[in-house]
Amino acid sequence: MRDVDLDIAPGERVLLLGASGAGKSTLLAGMAGLLGSEEDGAASGSLLIDGEDPAAHRGRVGLVLQDPDAGVVLSRVGDDVAFGCENLGVDPAEIPARVAEALDAVGLEVPVERETARLSGGQKQRLAIAGVLAMRPGLLLLDEPTANLDPEGVEEVRQAVGEAALSSGATLVVIEHRTDVWRDLMTRVIVLDAAGGLLADGTPAEVFERHADVLLAAGVWLPGRPVDLPALPAAPSGADSALRARELAISRDGRTAVREGLDLEIAAGAAFVLTGPNGAGKSTLALTLAGLLPEYAGSVEAALVPAGRRGSRPSRWTSRELLTRIGTVFQDPEHQFLTQTVRDELAVGPRALKMTDAATSRVVDDLLERLGLAMLARANPFTLSGGQKRRLSVATVLATSPQVIVLDEPTFGQDRHGWAGIVGLLQEQIGEGRSVVAVTHDDEVVRLLGGRRWALAGVAP
Repeated sequence: MRDVDLDIAPGERVLLLGASGAGKSTLLAGMAGLLGSEEDGAASGSLLIDGEDPAAHRGRVGLVLQDPDAGVVLSRVGDDVAFGCENLGVDPAEIPARVAEALDAVGLEVPVERETARLSGGQKQRLAIAGVLAMRPGLLLLDEPTANLDPEGVEEVRQAVGEAALSSGATLVVIEHRTDVWRDLMTRVIVLDAAGGLLADGTPAEVFERHADVLLAAGVWLPGRPVDLPALPAAPSGADSALRARELAISRDGRTAVREGLDLEIAAGAAFVLTGPNGAGKSTLALTLAGLLPEYAGSVEAALVPAGRRGSRPSRWTSRELLTRIGTVFQDPEHQFLTQTVRDELAVGPRALKMTDAATSRVVDDLLERLGLAMLARANPFTLSGGQKRRLSVATVLATSPQVIVLDEPTFGQDRHGWAGIVGLLQEQIGEGRSVVAVTHDDEVVRLLGGRRWALAGVAP
């Protein structure tokens, strides 16, 4: 981010937009006083909170990070929400009420003794927001606060944040691609230009109406303007199965069943979309179908069995046997990065398959271009923006062309261009006869992939 000039007044409610990689998260980290010293990077100009260095006001600033896992500090839910209050010296007698109020506001209906490690990604996102709301900061900074939330959670968080800002008069800055969710709450929209400076700055009506064409060209989501992609037809009845689960029980830890008695069939050359509320067990089911978690009971069987294998259960296959048969995109992109550059990351799979250097380069170059990562080929994967990390994690799996592709929230954190690139590639995979299993809260993904929606109801124990 560079050449940015702006002045945010006390009590303003700002929606901060821009293409993936434009510097939105960097700007929020600067406001929170977390950018570090000159040893951590280069800086010019000034960034001030109440006329002083932001580090002097950390107690008045509440930041919810883009990665929910990064905001979890303690092992129990209640303790984690109380952590910020304790560091601010809030009266100990007042903290339990603040914790309960914050958890209720974000709809995290779990016992305060629940281990944070047992929460789903969406539940961790609610937890992080609750911890910040309990602090009652004067400046509230939220980085993609609803990216992993189910529709009910989006509304609960939107309402909780709005009520907190309006009742306290706190200044609010939100980074969010779901502009339609936040539009009515915000008094101002600021759009960063990836090339430097600002693309737009004004009221929501002024920005979304006057600058619509420029923002769409830059990849910014606008309310009521979905991506124009043709939807795939529904899978034909009677199609062959790629994966089949019978009387399946799944478990995160191998000790307690999250779901039991699941029977499902995933057609070859079609999409199978898992939906349901946060904490329902969608990610656990996806990892079990992918062969990365063993079945707690019952079985998952695949049609494409490796040569020499008598068993058809993917959980018993080696990683090399899974490589071209079932590929997995984790909910957290960083969990699958192995190398020091984006290009090398994309080459891991093809090299494991003993592809020639020329063939590997062709695959890597095509994916870099298709997903807008060509300019970042030499960058360290861990330094990318959240949206760029997600695109890279999807690309690493597509690089080996597995017959079944399992993706957990494949489009979160994406601008319009990135979202269209991922969905378009998944449509191509289905068109080429591969199966796509996607965990998502995005109804447009369900519609455009033309697949079967399979909903997990309720919250797992």
